[in-house]
Amino acid sequence: MNILISNDDGVFAPGILAAKQAVEDLGNVFVVAPDENNSSVGRRLTLFKHLRLDSCNLDDGSPAYSLSGSPADSVVVGVNYVMDEKPDLVICGINQGVNISCDITSSGTVCAALEAVSLGIPAIAVSLFVDPKTAYKQDENGEWYVDYDFTLAKKVLHDLVLKIKNEGFPDGVDLFNLNVPSKYESEDVMVTHLSHKMLDKGVIDNTNKEKEDIFRYPLDENQNSDDLIMIVSDLVKEYDEGSDGYALIVEKRPSLTPLNANMTFKELKDW
Repeated sequence: MNILISNDDGVFAPGILAAKQAVEDLGNVFVVAPDENNSSVGRRLTLFKHLRLDSCNLDDGSPAYSLSGSPADSVVVGVNYVMDEKPDLVICGINQGVNISCDITSSGTVCAALEAVSLGIPAIAVSLFVDPKTAYKQDENGEWYVDYDFTLAKKVLHDLVLKIKNEGFPDGVDLFNLNVPSKYESEDVMVTHLSHKMLDKGVIDNTNKEKEDIFRYPLDENQNSDDLIMIVSDLVKEYDEGSDGYALIVEKRPSLTPLNANMTFKELKDW
């Protein structure tokens, strides 16, 4: 197999190295990804503007390319410029954060996979749901960091790609959206449907006391915030049984959602 890997966290994020390590025994792997974080940019494309493409190396020394564009741009450039042959599969991830529900249309990870589908290539979007209660740790100097444990995500991704290599994609499925919890109670993958939504969104300003720390975090010292607002979100806690959110967050097990890029609803009947 020829496999193209991209992401929305950036080419030097640990998740893209984990994805490469998960599948490098299954084919020829190429990595093309944004040169910086592009989370929540959806399927943004940079048309008729110059982009910078640089060769680089991942932390294990393996070659990769960084692009001054979006995740979807990276897929287009990888397929149509970097690779000599069209890839058999595009993998987007491993994203450092959850991507579930109908909110996936804002995800740079999932929309990069959708861009691959538009180019005639089946794709997998894969994300790691990090448990904030266990993932945030302190080093010997007391500095906080996030401990991303990709162990199960790599195993499930490898097994999924191996099955695809041997059997192909199911009829009618364009892409898989795979979400794996870092702290899990079961390794068994549940095939799921999209839940209604992932995030409850709101808007705050500098009068909000409850989220004051969040509002002020990106501000420069002494910056005037009177005319500034911020969109904030909280993760939904309740999900329908059988949905991706139910598997991932309630049952704490991997969720695999088969998707079709054509969002047409075909029957209106007597409407």
